[in-house]
Amino acid sequence: MTNVPLLDLKAQFAQIRDEVMPVIEQVCAGQHFILGEHVRALEEEIARYCAVSAGIGVSSGTDALLLALMALDIGAGDEVITSPFTFFATAGTIARAGARPVFCDIDPTTFNLSPPAVQAFIHERCSVQAGQLINRATGGRIKALMPVHLYGQSADMDPLMDIAREYRLRVIEDAAQAIGTTYKNGLHAGTFGDVGCFSFFPTKNLGAFGDAGLCTTNQPELAERMRVLRVHGGKPKYYHPFIGGNFRIDELQAAVLRVKLKYLDGWTQGRQRNAAYYNQAFAGAGLGSKVRTPLAMAGYRHIFNQYVVRVQNRTALRARLTERGIGTEIYYPVPLHEQQCFAYLGYRAGDFPHSELAATETLALPIYPELQQAQLAQVVATIAEFYS
Repeated sequence: MTNVPLLDLKAQFAQIRDEVMPVIEQVCAGQHFILGEHVRALEEEIARYCAVSAGIGVSSGTDALLLALMALDIGAGDEVITSPFTFFATAGTIARAGARPVFCDIDPTTFNLSPPAVQAFIHERCSVQAGQLINRATGGRIKALMPVHLYGQSADMDPLMDIAREYRLRVIEDAAQAIGTTYKNGLHAGTFGDVGCFSFFPTKNLGAFGDAGLCTTNQPELAERMRVLRVHGGKPKYYHPFIGGNFRIDELQAAVLRVKLKYLDGWTQGRQRNAAYYNQAFAGAGLGSKVRTPLAMAGYRHIFNQYVVRVQNRTALRARLTERGIGTEIYYPVPLHEQQCFAYLGYRAGDFPHSELAATETLALPIYPELQQAQLAQVVATIAEFYS
C-alpha cells in the first residue's frame, strides 16, 4: 500500500525542472528582481488567458483583494457582502480596509455565495437612501459584492451581477482558487466584476514557488490606479498622489509562473479526469448516501482546485484515511461568522445554516493531476471499507 498525499508538488517539479531552473538562473544573472520583463510578460499572458484587458501582478492573493478594495475606495463606513464559507483572507481584507464584512449564506450544492440569500438580505434588511444602499441595522453603506469562486467552480454570476447593477455595487471577485474556471457563458472567473483577484500560492492549480497573486480588470483607469497603489501609491517615483502599499509580485515568481502557465490546461484536464474517476467509482461502490461528490454545474468549467465531498462521520473517516497514508484537508472547519475576531459583527451560530453544515461535513481528497489510478482506487476502497 502506497501513501497518497493530499498534494505532491515534487512530482510537478520533476516535470518542469529543466525549463524552470534556467529561467531562475537567467533572472539571477540579470539581477533585476523588481517589476522586470517577466512581470510584464506574465501580466500580459494571464490577461490574454483570461480574455481580459489588464493584469496587475501582486505579492499574494490576499494583497490582490486588499489592493482591489483600496483601488475602489472602500473603507470606513462601507460594507461588503460576501460568503462566510471561504478562506479567511476574503473577509479579513475587508476588515483591514476599514470596511465591514456582511455575510450571506451559500448555495448548499456549489458552496458558493447564494444569489437568493443576497437578495433576501437586501430586501429584508436594507433600504435605498439618496441612491445608496444602506444597511438599516448598522447605518453602513453597502458598497460592494465579493463573491468567491470556491474550490474551482464559478459562483452564479448572472444574478449577482444583476443585483450589483440594480444597487450600483462594485464587484470584487475572489478567484483565488479559480484560474481557468469559466461560467456557463464561457466567460472566465475574475472577469465579470470590477476586479478579479487570483492567488498563486504554491498549492493552487497555478502555483508559484512562494507567495504571488494577480488582479484582473477591463477598466484601464482602474488598472493604472492599482499599478500605482502597489508601489506605495507613488508615480513618478517618490511622488505620492495616493497612500498605497508594497504589493509587487516578485520577478522570480513571475518567471516561474510563466513556465507553469504553459502546462496549466493540461494539469486542469488531469484534475478533471481524476474527479470523473472518483465520481464514477464512488457511485459504483454504492456510497451515494454516505459520500456526496461535488457537482460540476452544467456548462461550467470546474477546475477542481479541490475535490470536496460531503461525508458522514467525518472525524472518524479522516482518522482512518490518515492511518492508511491518505492525505485530506478540511476547507473550512469554522465559518467566518463564528471566528473570534469577527465577534464584533454580532452574528450567532445558526445564522448561516448551509455554511455551518458544510463546515462539519466537507472533506477534500487528493486530486492533483499526477495521481496514479491505483492511488485513486486506494482512496475509494479505503472509504468504501470504512462505511461497510
